[in-house]
Amino acid sequence: MSKKTDNNALLKDVRFQTMRGSGPGGQHRNKVETAVRAIHIPTGITVIATEHRSQHRNKQLALERLQNRLNERNKKRKPRIKTRPNRSSIEKRLDKKRQRSEKKRQRQRTAFSN
Repeated sequence: MSKKTDNNALLKDVRFQTMRGSGPGGQHRNKVETAVRAIHIPTGITVIATEHRSQHRNKQLALERLQNRLNERNKKRKPRIKTRPNRSSIEKRLDKKRQRSEKKRQRQRTAFSN
């Protein structure tokens, strides 16, 4: 997998497919193959662009989307900072739990013995 996402390096690794776009547009949309699917061969990422009536503009848009996806994929994730609740927050939580439990216990019907 190449980490380069500039246009020239990317074009070598991408296969384009054209297809008919769906949706409104009438005869022009139905006859002409303006929709573009770009497949990045090393990673298998696929993007589709069908917004424009021009195949050229759709190709540029698909390439742009592919670059964005590859940049997101290559971005290094920040490590999670582990946090542990401190003693006072644990005690507060348990105290509230006890209060809630007591409140619910008081709602229950009391058993009368004769």
